[in-house]
Amino acid sequence: MNSSIFKLGIIRETRIDEYRTPIVPKHIRELKKNYYNIDIILQPSVKRCFSDKEYQDAGAKISEDLSSCDLILVVKEIDIDILIENKKYLFFSHTSKIQQNNSPAQGTPGMDKKDLLKSAIDKNITLIDYENIRSSSGARYLGFGRFAGIVGCYNTLSLFNKISNHFTMPRAFEINDYKLLQGIVRDKEFSNMRILVTGDGRVAKGVLELLEYTNIKQVSKEDFLIKDFDKSVYCNLKTSDYVSCDNKKEFNLQHFIKNPKKYKSKAEEYLVKTNILISSHYWDPLSPKIFELKNLHNFKNLKVIGDITCDINGSIPTTLKSTSIENPYFYFEKEKKIECEKSNEALAIMAVDNLPSELPRDSSELFGDDICKEVLPYIIGEDDSRIYNATISHNGKLLPKYLYLENYLLA
Repeated sequence: MNSSIFKLGIIRETRIDEYRTPIVPKHIRELKKNYYNIDIILQPSVKRCFSDKEYQDAGAKISEDLSSCDLILVVKEIDIDILIENKKYLFFSHTSKIQQNNSPAQGTPGMDKKDLLKSAIDKNITLIDYENIRSSSGARYLGFGRFAGIVGCYNTLSLFNKISNHFTMPRAFEINDYKLLQGIVRDKEFSNMRILVTGDGRVAKGVLELLEYTNIKQVSKEDFLIKDFDKSVYCNLKTSDYVSCDNKKEFNLQHFIKNPKKYKSKAEEYLVKTNILISSHYWDPLSPKIFELKNLHNFKNLKVIGDITCDINGSIPTTLKSTSIENPYFYFEKEKKIECEKSNEALAIMAVDNLPSELPRDSSELFGDDICKEVLPYIIGEDDSRIYNATISHNGKLLPKYLYLENYLLA
């Protein structure tokens, strides 16, 4: 780092139900210790999960004005009218992952990703996306996946008990403490559950982590298919378990990533035996859906879907919309394949797209650890290409890796 002052800004989140923050007060102390010439400027906020005073005590300056900042951090997309020209921003923009119909698969409802990307280009903004900061092998350095999995699993268990009239559980955001959440599920007797968990990444690991605190036992995929159980069980299908390619005897992840259209789902045979599906796998729009809507009638035992992936009309075709922390559930009519009122026959869906914000302090601290370790040193210091490869726009145009978005912008 050279002798000039590097100014790091933390903006106030636009989304009304967003309580997370990119870095927490302990990270301010660490950064001030590790970089002698860094200033950290925080826009004040009454809903951020750590108070302005906590940041100020840690060494941050509180100011509405971030115009002098070299880099501005934010968690989710922000309104285009507050983007400052010629600045460098780092956030989840959800602009690089688009579906075949040219619509973004994820992100804040009501936030037009096309307008956001156009505005970034028009305002000469350097836009870096957390999701695209990856290692040479393609592994993400950053993500809220673990806590998305934890909260998504908790919400899904709660939903099943809600519709089964077994017992009610307090909402995660009301508790706002992961250790307390662990105690709640540890003390509950979960019954009549046959849970299928898809995925083997951070989100799935978060789901499995919470399940370890429950009385629900893991079983093999072979036993899940052929055995009856008198206790609640769950089965985890990894990528190699839920997709297959006719031309490949052994699963190869890189082949799947490069040739997703050649694969089909193997999950439907498991769904026949499932009453709760927790979808926690990464999905590419070109890869197969976990199941097809036309086959939904075959899953007579299926009562609840917790779609943590929350790709609208994506891998889980019953996810017609995302839901909010305030209203986390909706119901799906299996025969007509439309949203409906709650009923015994309806499929109950949990599709909150902002799950980690229900445990904002815990999830923000973990996320900030990775920002300080895996991101800021390569922005303040020398980049090993991870930042360049995650930069979508710069100097008023798309970078080469993201030129495929030109058609999206013109559509």
